[in-house]
Amino acid sequence: MQPDYFSPDNVLVVTFGEDPENDKNAYQALTDLKQLDSQDQIKVAGAAVVTRDVDGRVEVKSETGEDPYVGTASGGIIGLLLGVIGGPLGVLIGGTYGMLVGSLFDIDDVETTESVLGEISKQVQPTRMALLAQVTEQSPEVIDGAMARLGGEVMRRPVVDVENEIAAAEEAQRKAKREARKELQTARVEKSKEDAHAKVEELKSKLRRPKAGSTA
Repeated sequence: MQPDYFSPDNVLVVTFGEDPENDKNAYQALTDLKQLDSQDQIKVAGAAVVTRDVDGRVEVKSETGEDPYVGTASGGIIGLLLGVIGGPLGVLIGGTYGMLVGSLFDIDDVETTESVLGEISKQVQPTRMALLAQVTEQSPEVIDGAMARLGGEVMRRPVVDVENEIAAAEEAQRKAKREARKELQTARVEKSKEDAHAKVEELKSKLRRPKAGSTA
């Protein structure tokens, strides 16, 4: 799902090849992005070095962003993105993003998921490190060149596409929660009806039928 045009506002995922030894370059890649920002060659809205464990949990190892957002995976698109690829979006909105269990996108099924979020999720492989960043850039050459020197491969997707899918994911989760609440409420009502019916039947069984010829 490579975009047909270059967008100046992008979400980047930088990975470091098949050799896990190269993963340590993710920290230098984050430093280089910050340096390019300080030189006004690009603008970094937020960035984080992340890793995923074998159970699918995502942990932030290092990050940068504009104040007052540092400390929450830059508080913007990258923070929301981590909530989606690392666990239920609602957990993130509740304020926890560090070690998140589960995923809206099952790693094993991502190859058949035609979505920007699915593509990004697939890049954050178990036991490996990746750099996620939201940047504004005039052309891809500056970042691509800096990351290539570290053995990094860059995948970029327009911020607007990422935002659209995050919003859709949140709405889908909201609907799922509403449906779940309805199911639980229905189950409670049905259980109450069954309990009431059982109680009446119990009371009926306690009634003694009057003997023939007796007066009720």
